[in-house]
Amino acid sequence: MLIRENDLWVFVEWKEPDNVSCVSLELLSLGTDLAKQMNGRLVAVIFGEKTDQVIPQLEEYGADCILTVEGEIYREYSSDIYAETLSKLLEKYRPEGVLIGATHLGRDMSPRVASRLKTGLTADCTEVKYEEASRRLLFTRPTLGGNLMACIQCPESRPQMGTVRSGIYPKKKQRKEEIEIRREGVTLENVVPRVRIYKTIREKDEEQDFEHAEIIVAGGKGLQNAEGFKVLRELAEALGGTVGATRGAVECGWISRTRQVGQTGRIVRPKLYIACGISGAVQHVVGMSGAEKIIAINQDRAAPIFKIADYGIAGDLYEIVPALTKKVLTEKRRKTKREGSKIL
Repeated sequence: MLIRENDLWVFVEWKEPDNVSCVSLELLSLGTDLAKQMNGRLVAVIFGEKTDQVIPQLEEYGADCILTVEGEIYREYSSDIYAETLSKLLEKYRPEGVLIGATHLGRDMSPRVASRLKTGLTADCTEVKYEEASRRLLFTRPTLGGNLMACIQCPESRPQMGTVRSGIYPKKKQRKEEIEIRREGVTLENVVPRVRIYKTIREKDEEQDFEHAEIIVAGGKGLQNAEGFKVLRELAEALGGTVGATRGAVECGWISRTRQVGQTGRIVRPKLYIACGISGAVQHVVGMSGAEKIIAINQDRAAPIFKIADYGIAGDLYEIVPALTKKVLTEKRRKTKREGSKIL
């Protein structure tokens, strides 16, 4: 039986059995700790045509209960059907809080659900905590263009709802000893989808690939022009990584906004982050400080970025970066030659 008043729900997005949204798994990992503090249970909620396919993966990420709603009408996302279904479930069980990924789907569905339930919603959160004294979730998100961080609470209405950005929390496998699988049937009266999908074409999700890249070579206004990103891209390609940027570089029009790292951009946690011509303003650091290793390249020896970097190189990036690229490519050729010799 669900513990209604103390539960924390996480809405799980998935496309294929082996393609559960990364942010959903991150929220389950976060939710495990929050639900424990709330003295409640963590409930993973999934809609779909064949939900049994995805249950084994969700069982590995800390859910106490997996609540499924199954049917052909859930095969593709529909604002009307998904929002109405989740609203009815929340009205029935009345959990304390709901976390949803700040994805295209999450940003579309969550305000519709909040409006139906007449509760609050904090969008694009970068942190979620629980305050035991007040029994409130504390949602933190950037405001005023990322210059300030606002902590938002929902003191009276329930459930407390928030959408959370991808890449902020690590995914942690932590299977519970007992996991309840609860299958729900929801009756939808007079709900007619206003949009019908006749054909779906799935393209490579470059934004998600960027957020979860293992190596990122990022540039700031210290590049001085858009041509600088060609130099960074060559290093990124040699390393098998991708290119990122600061808000300043994006606003100069040097690179797409989908590559922006920081409070008002993407939150990333790569194995290696190379910051080129980046001063280290707090708005940017928030987005990349979770990297395992940080290398900073900057002419200004007093740049704040050196304080958080594992390795720092003070000098002209237009001399240093091409030299690094050349070194990487040389080592790759040597490795290929050695491996070829072994085969012969």
